[in-house]
Parts: sequence; structure tokens; C-alpha cells
Amino acid sequence: MLQRQDDPVEIVGRIKWFDPGRGFGFLIDSDGGPDVLLHGNVLRNYGQSTIVEGTEVKVRAIVTTRGKQAVEVLSILHPSPTSGAQIAELAGPELAEVAALPFQPARVKWFDKSKGFGFANIFGLPGDVFLHIEVLRHSGFADLVVGEAIALKVIAGPRGPMAALLASWDYAALPPVAALPPEDAPARTETLTAEHA
Repeated sequence: MLQRQDDPVEIVGRIKWFDPGRGFGFLIDSDGGPDVLLHGNVLRNYGQSTIVEGTEVKVRAIVTTRGKQAVEVLSILHPSPTSGAQIAELAGPELAEVAALPFQPARVKWFDKSKGFGFANIFGLPGDVFLHIEVLRHSGFADLVVGEAIALKVIAGPRGPMAALLASWDYAALPPVAALPPEDAPARTETLTAEHA
């Protein structure tokens, strides 16, 4: 039975593709049926400007004359970091150690997808945090834009602070999921940033 156009339904699916340049993409409905249009503005309202293929998303959608269209992103289930380090620099910290770190609010200073890296600044702290494309992909992001607000878990990399995990902006206000941060976690992060400023 078709829902009326103005009756939103919750749909869970995986991103089929998303092109930030074109400003839209599609997700595959896990219950079957036609793909669901995901407009860039709807994704930005959730706090992200891009999303990587295969990421699980829960949306509220309506049926239009052209098919199903997401009107609100309710949640994004980023890939679980159980597959080990995405890059060699992340081979050192244990998953539990990274999970215990707090998300910190940051803005993208610049990011070049073709080069595979960029930098962000943590609010209120000097210095840059290195962003690697594989960490983005592992976190469910396909790309970042200058000035985009994000949340980062930062570790000490061989050449300075680097992001071990990214999330949408609102994660910076949440406590760590896996465990409470060690007592020295905030001081450790400030030390990392100050040492490499």
C-alpha cells in the first residue's frame, strides 16, 4: 500500500552512491523497492556534506510522483573500526584507546581528495590536525569541504596530531561510547596539539 505523499515513513538502507558535486545520491531500501533520493541539503541538515558508499543510513522519507525522497536523516551508522588500522600511522593505538578518546569539535582548514589528505583545526587549540582520506572513508565520509564543522578523535601521529576517527559535528557534544576517557585524556590532547603547533 502506498503512503500518502505527506505521510513520512522511516527507511533504513545503504548508500548506493552520493555525489556532492551534483548535490544528491541514492540509498538502497533494505526492505526492497525503489531507491530513495538523498538530497545534499537533507544530508547537510544532519551535519555532513558527504557520505561514503555502503554506509547504513536511517531516514524519514516521503513518496513523491518521482519516487521516494528522504526529507530527514535520522541516523548514520558509520562502519565499525574492527578491521584494524586504516593506515600505518594508526597501527599503534588500540581500538579501545581510540574509543575512549573524546570527540573534539573542529573545522576543516583544507582537504584535497585527489591528494588524499588535509588538515583541520580543533576549536580553541593552536595547530593543525592531519586528516587522511582512509580515515575519512573508514568513518563514513567521502570528502570534506573547507570550513565544514566536524568532530575528531585525535592521536599523536609520527609527524604531529592526526585524526583517528571523524564524525558529524554533533558527536563533539557526546561522551565517548566505549568507555569513559582516562583522566589525562583532555590534557593529553592539548599536549599533543601544543607540542606540534
